[in-house]
Amino acid sequence: MKPSDLLQETLHQRVLVEMKGGRSYRGTLDAFDQHLNLVLSSVEEVAPAPGAPASGLALLRGDSIVFIAP
Repeated sequence: MKPSDLLQETLHQRVLVEMKGGRSYRGTLDAFDQHLNLVLSSVEEVAPAPGAPASGLALLRGDSIVFIAP
C-alpha cells in the first residue's frame, strides 16, 4: 500500500501532522498531491508559541512533514 492510498482513506478526517523543526498541527485533511503536500482546514497548532494565531486553513509542504497520524 502506498502512502497516497492511506491518505485517500483519511480524507475529510482529523489528522495530526508533525513537521521538521518540531511544530505540530491538527486539522481536517481536505486535499493532498503526489508530493504529499497537504491542505488542512480547521487547523490549530499543537502547543503553539505564545501569541501564535490560530488559522482556519493551512498548506503544509510534503518535504517538511515528519509524520501524519489519524
